[in-house]
Amino acid sequence: MLDRTDPEPAFMAPFVSSVMRLEPQWIDYNGHLNVAYYNVLFDRAVDEVYELIGLGPTYLKQHGHSTMVVETHVRYLRELKPSDAVRVSVQLLGYDAKRFHLFEKLLHATENWVSATCESMTLHVDMARKKVAPFPDSVMRALERMKTAHAVLPLPDGAGRQVAMPGKR
Repeated sequence: MLDRTDPEPAFMAPFVSSVMRLEPQWIDYNGHLNVAYYNVLFDRAVDEVYELIGLGPTYLKQHGHSTMVVETHVRYLRELKPSDAVRVSVQLLGYDAKRFHLFEKLLHATENWVSATCESMTLHVDMARKKVAPFPDSVMRALERMKTAHAVLPLPDGAGRQVAMPGKR
């Protein structure tokens, strides 16, 4: 996890996670990363972002609120092998008082090619009531700083895609 000693963290455009290694038990019988563990890697990167915007485990303990992903779309573009190290870039596409929209790219850590992308919608939830709730002002300010930093980035390739059979020609 990142150290949140700065009350007003700077946001990279895009945010880039720590380097992560694939774990041996994640490799399937085809000799590459099983699809389930792409989501684990994306989730670990988002946990780093949460620390920056003030939504980590301490926030849940102090406020009784957390987040829940309600929609996600993963594209698997290039296989990962057991020896590959990865990073995840995270771009904030949008947010409102109760949710945010992220686009992530799983990148080979040294060669920088894209292995997969993940687009998600996440809600802020009052855990006692299990109801969607507004973010506190501190999180809204952090999301605004992140969105301002990310405003210089183009819309990522693949954002807004849907799963569908190709049309007939």
